[in-house]
Amino acid sequence: MNVFKDLNNLPKFKNTVITVGTFDGVHKGHQQILSKMNALAKAINGESVLITFHPHPRFVLNPNDTSLKLINTLEEKIQILEKYQIDNLVVVPFTLEFSNISADEYVSDFLMKHFSPSIVVIGYDHHFGKNRTGNIDLLKAFQKPYNFKIELIEKKELESITISSTKIRKALSEGDVSLAKDLMNHCYFLEGTVIKGNQRGRTIGFPTANMQLQADYKLIPKNGAYAVYVKIKQQKYKAMLNIGNNPTFDNLTKSIEVHIFEFSENIYNSKISIEFIHFLRDEIKFKDIEGLKNQLKLDKENALKLLK
Repeated sequence: MNVFKDLNNLPKFKNTVITVGTFDGVHKGHQQILSKMNALAKAINGESVLITFHPHPRFVLNPNDTSLKLINTLEEKIQILEKYQIDNLVVVPFTLEFSNISADEYVSDFLMKHFSPSIVVIGYDHHFGKNRTGNIDLLKAFQKPYNFKIELIEKKELESITISSTKIRKALSEGDVSLAKDLMNHCYFLEGTVIKGNQRGRTIGFPTANMQLQADYKLIPKNGAYAVYVKIKQQKYKAMLNIGNNPTFDNLTKSIEVHIFEFSENIYNSKISIEFIHFLRDEIKFKDIEGLKNQLKLDKENALKLLK
């Protein structure tokens, strides 16, 4: 898959089949659209082009609204899309200036000028251009002069996509990482850098790597303990992870800490990826350190059973 992040530096695409969307989560509904695009491109001896925006338009249009949490960062989305054999991914820098182009300009100066599509795969209720005034009827008016076809994504398929995204976010907020995996065809994962924490874990026999996420808009699953896999430099390790405020120690800030089994390397400042396999338990405030240690031993036993 070719990835382009500069509209002014795109190649001349051949017989393109394009679609536009955020594709957050790249879940089963999205995967059906990707499969449809690839089939259409193959049938006309062309190439598929997925167009997405970064940052997410809501972050630009409503910068003070921090309520939206995304299933994927851009880097994670690129990683997942690689698996689905899309020929080209174009990441369009979303700016206030871009949001102000008219619907007509969006079609003529953006879609047609840069992509010259043979087929546009689009939802029946897709809106575009300033104040989202462009719709499927306007796009149809451009078909004849620009000689392209429209492949409509049906209402039922679109509703399934919306429901899936909502279900994934809800599942993760409830710790149901198994359901999230079923909806996405892949495990939910976090990527970030190992930073120095309070180093309490090593004093009780469970040293942890504290993780700083790549982006503050990334959705973090429910507080609690999880059985996970950790990927460090392409190597996978079994581990257990805790998300929360460590109530036993009355921490005020949320942390993401992972205890990697049979591992003793120094990985400060290393990039790691965490794959969520199973929710183990809710966050607990223990009366004393001994109670915490006993629970961590039990968590490790349970995690190892689930990670077999």
